[in-house]
Amino acid sequence: MQLISRLPALIAAFLIACAPAVTMLVAPQAALAQAPATEPAKPVEAAPAPPKAPPPAATTEKESIENPYGIEALWKGGDFISKGTLIILVIMSMGSWYIMFVKVYEQFKLFRQAREVMGTFWSAGSVQEGVSTLKEGSPFRFVAEQGIKATSHHEGKLLETIDLNTWVTMSIQRAVENVSSRLQDGLAFLATVGSTAPFVGLFGTVWGIYHALTAIGIAGQASIDKVAGPVGEALIMTAFGLAVAVPAVLGYNWLVRRNKVAMEYLRTFSADLHMVLMSGSGKKAGTQPSR
Repeated sequence: MQLISRLPALIAAFLIACAPAVTMLVAPQAALAQAPATEPAKPVEAAPAPPKAPPPAATTEKESIENPYGIEALWKGGDFISKGTLIILVIMSMGSWYIMFVKVYEQFKLFRQAREVMGTFWSAGSVQEGVSTLKEGSPFRFVAEQGIKATSHHEGKLLETIDLNTWVTMSIQRAVENVSSRLQDGLAFLATVGSTAPFVGLFGTVWGIYHALTAIGIAGQASIDKVAGPVGEALIMTAFGLAVAVPAVLGYNWLVRRNKVAMEYLRTFSADLHMVLMSGSGKKAGTQPSR
């Protein structure tokens, strides 16, 4: 009981004894709480950079690079065989185009004359009058004149053994074959060019490859600058050969077909003329050309 009665006094004495220690712990924290907070240092603003100058405008001019392996280089640097092959191909091409234009013009005139025959020749009162209406140099006039000549010059001991019908038929047929032969002029050249031009170009190709191999052998290495020139020359020759041959072949086939149509008109006219000459009348004959 005495211990219990003294307990408050002991607690009070304990608190009094611990007071200095508590004061020492709390005082620094209070000082820190009361101290004003220090402001953080502001960063120094850097000076604005001067504006950059705009880049110079890019030039749009393109440098022209000359092709050292073109046709001009082939003509200047090629030997006489390369130049000769190129000249032959040029001559073949020029000849082919000239023949094609001339033959087309001749066929156009023949088709026009075939249409005119129906309105002039067969409308005449006699064969002589019909011949006078045809133009000079016309194939139809040539056949008609040969037929008239055959009917009026059937004399002589040897010719008398042939009857008049057979003699006139043979004369007209020979005239038609003569016209057909003239229409074929130039087509043989086109056929020759169409069949030989690729081989002429191939010869130039082989010659260019030979130069390439020679350049490699001399240089001792297959560098592109040693091979590009001769190989380019070979390819140009190949292209030239095909460019000459293809138009010649196409033109030949087209002209042959048109010649067949023209000859059909002429043979029809010659057959009708033969019947008129044998009948001795001025009866109209013939059929209207469809072209």
